[in-house]
Amino acid sequence: MKQNKLLRIGQVALLLLLTGIAVFPLLWAIASSLRPDTEIYQYALPFQWHTFVPVEFTFDAYVKVFRDFKFHRPLFNTLIVSVVTVLLSCVLNSLAAFGFTFFDFKGKKFLFALTLVSFMVPFESIAISLYKVINRLDWVDTYQGLIIPTIADGLVLFLFVQFFVGVPKSLFEAARIDGANWGQVYFRILIPVSKPVFITAGLMTFINQWNSFMWPLLVAHGKEMRLVQVALSDFTAEHVTLWSCLYAASVISAIFPLLLFLPFQKYYVQGIASSGIKG
Repeated sequence: MKQNKLLRIGQVALLLLLTGIAVFPLLWAIASSLRPDTEIYQYALPFQWHTFVPVEFTFDAYVKVFRDFKFHRPLFNTLIVSVVTVLLSCVLNSLAAFGFTFFDFKGKKFLFALTLVSFMVPFESIAISLYKVINRLDWVDTYQGLIIPTIADGLVLFLFVQFFVGVPKSLFEAARIDGANWGQVYFRILIPVSKPVFITAGLMTFINQWNSFMWPLLVAHGKEMRLVQVALSDFTAEHVTLWSCLYAASVISAIFPLLLFLPFQKYYVQGIASSGIKG
């Protein structure tokens, strides 16, 4: 009994430690965004109350990022790109997974294996070639240049396939016997029972797009088309870094994925578990 109690205490202590390590950067960023630059590292070491609680509270950094740096524009661009990519990616990859799961055709195994290999290839190895294609299509500094190359995702397709394999085929056979075509089977039967995997795929795609840096850096040259992660570099100059503004912009950029993830985390975990992917 005593050993079980000690084990329980040790588990709780470990979880608290891991939580503290995970939350520390966010708490530091929030505290630093609410104080002047001169105060940010003044109370960093040794740790004390004012390490996380500013002596001089100020919202000047949040005002500056919108007033002086027009940070609302990259936020709007990133939101548009992320939402549209989620919608198109879920439709395209789920349709492809539907075909791989329920139809037999020549070269099916080879194409599926090729799909699996595609998400193992580092993006950096194809970035230049992909940029040349986008440049020839005159899609540089456009939404389509940011969105279309990221729609097809081998990992998302694999996620859908793994989930669809577990759906009872008797549902589709009954629908086909009743006269439903494959389009009706997909929209009226498969989609309603696949809510967890659609939410999981949507969250994965949204977070990947929101945190994307290299591709937006290559394709979105103009300030009007910049995305959030690229826009964060505006606060770092050659000889000076506006730390409070940088922290404020980082906190703002972290809010959107956080607000989206928290309400759907149950479905996210359920979708991952039911798709046979173990972390």
